[in-house]
Amino acid sequence: MKNKKSFAPQEAEARPSRCPDNSAFKQQRLPAWKPQLTIATVLSTFFLTGAFCLSVGICLILSANSVKEIQINYSDKCSDCSKLRENSFNWNIECLCSIDFTLKEDMLGDVFMYYGLQNFYQNHRRYVISRSDAQLLGREVNVQQSYCAPFTTYKNGTPMAPCGAIANSMFNDTIDLFYNFNSSVIQVPLLKTGNSWWTDKNVKFRNPQSHNLSSAFAGTARPPYWQKPVYLLDEENERNNGYINDDFIIWMRVSAFATFKNLYRRISRERHFADGLPAGNYTFRILYNFPVTKFKGKKYVILSTMVWSGGSNPFLGIAYVVCGAAATLTGFIITAIHLKLRKKKTYFQK
Repeated sequence: MKNKKSFAPQEAEARPSRCPDNSAFKQQRLPAWKPQLTIATVLSTFFLTGAFCLSVGICLILSANSVKEIQINYSDKCSDCSKLRENSFNWNIECLCSIDFTLKEDMLGDVFMYYGLQNFYQNHRRYVISRSDAQLLGREVNVQQSYCAPFTTYKNGTPMAPCGAIANSMFNDTIDLFYNFNSSVIQVPLLKTGNSWWTDKNVKFRNPQSHNLSSAFAGTARPPYWQKPVYLLDEENERNNGYINDDFIIWMRVSAFATFKNLYRRISRERHFADGLPAGNYTFRILYNFPVTKFKGKKYVILSTMVWSGGSNPFLGIAYVVCGAAATLTGFIITAIHLKLRKKKTYFQK
């Protein structure tokens, strides 16, 4: 028994200690800033924050309201073409629709053309994942093992390029703009390229490597709802074809809401349109291909300018105003509570 007791202290000394080191960091003795919250610092923080948010919000709202924008619902005005597209057997019949409108004021600066869709739900889970990112990077993949189903292959085994529901439902209306000037009709020059993000064009989307695109996509077929193969999306510009086509890239960036707009074209600032779009009479000529009646949707074409804060969406400005108003109101409430408590304190001291 004595031998056992003599070994106990030695075993305790041999065990590693679980106590943290006696350092300033591990013992939490580092110098720290401990703010002393007084009524003056608290109220000044709330009022300064409120003033800052209110001023920024008002500037953003005024900036958004200065954007000039015109929006035309052409799904109703092109009702004949809409009825034609209800029957899928008429897919190869062209339907052209013309819409006249008037610009009452000049749209100076850069002018952007958008197409808008209403009641088109791109945020459905199975729709969002119905794509193959590896295929869009130009790699050889087995699309049957991807999330593209049911738009993977045809019955004969030919793979679709690109595959997936997102690509299959790509917006394919063709919209041209004409300026009616002194009894003559001038086509407004539109820019097809330079509308997508640099990261999309150079990182997320790439064409298969080959001496030409037609051979690169040999052995594949277009999606069922497409009228052209992917390597002929832009017959005027060979560099804007395949997976790096700007219209295709923009469509593949799905929206979180059922009503959205995507950038379609930019006005080329040349000749009559060097300063933007002058006031006058214009005509949209639309090759109607994209059906919307089956899902009770609507289509819009939008012309808009841009300011330093972005487009005509006032949401950010409203958010700043709400936050600024809340901070200012909180400051007044704290001030009222402080004055009330101070009066009670002086009363009891008397």
